[in-house]
Amino acid sequence: MKYSTKIEIPINSQQALFGALDENLMAIEALVSGVKIFTLTHGVEVSGEKDKVDIAVSLIEKLLQLVDIGEIITRGKISQVFDLLISGQAAAVLPLSTKTVAITARGKAIKCKTAGQMHYVDAINKNLLTFGIGPAGTGKTFLAVAVAASFYKQKKVERIILTRPAIEAGEKLGFLPGDMAQKVDPYLRPLFDALGEMLGVENYQKLLERGIIEVAPLAYMRGRTLNRAFIILDEAQNTTTGQMKMFLTRMGEDSFVVVNGDISQIDLPPGIKSGLSHASDLLKNVEGIAVCNLTKKDVVRHDLVARIVEEYEK
Repeated sequence: MKYSTKIEIPINSQQALFGALDENLMAIEALVSGVKIFTLTHGVEVSGEKDKVDIAVSLIEKLLQLVDIGEIITRGKISQVFDLLISGQAAAVLPLSTKTVAITARGKAIKCKTAGQMHYVDAINKNLLTFGIGPAGTGKTFLAVAVAASFYKQKKVERIILTRPAIEAGEKLGFLPGDMAQKVDPYLRPLFDALGEMLGVENYQKLLERGIIEVAPLAYMRGRTLNRAFIILDEAQNTTTGQMKMFLTRMGEDSFVVVNGDISQIDLPPGIKSGLSHASDLLKNVEGIAVCNLTKKDVVRHDLVARIVEEYEK
């Protein structure tokens, strides 16, 4: 049975909400299958099956709230809000748009794009040790680096230390040419790129030369105690339980640690348990430690990439 309802939208908000040639309304129609949206002088009329109309109305109302705070409505933003609505996380729409994780060297505000990412960043800010577990593309590494850079700028820490198991679990680096930074450069490139964006490439290079930013394979963390540092262990699914215990016991006074990995991409030899799986399960109930599980819903793609993926899946 067809159903229709009208939504009043202020004249000065209509262009921002509707988009050029009503492209945003067409995007809503594509997401909420079966609804039709008609523009009126003072708003829109939405028609279709009642349950679908209710979803479209909720989506439009949330987008209108974002328009009111100056947010630019794009196809990607519409998809993001739609995903939050259908997953029962409508309350996260405004916080995601208003909370800033960090500011890049170029002045761009870094914000979480999913409720899972927001929970992950909140956990890093509130705990001394945070495990970020999830598939590639969920922003685990970039967001950890963004918080690390923010902490350094706020003088909460004096150093940023980046590490990971360099070559699977064995870390056989001797045959690689160059100094230690050059040896591990290919493996830590995502961390370098993120730090360069957050701090500026020149500033990042200066901090690296002064030892304020340090790069080291996991094997070289043994025997050290790290005070007033923000330490990121990336690709932690490829640590053994022994390596993970060694790493976690390096934490010193006033330090923060983030351990990231994807337990679906473990490269360890058969029969060897992942240190990430073991530690996150063992320590999940310890005060001051958070375990954040990101999912496919937290994978963030450029809007065009998402459309390309959709076409290949067809």
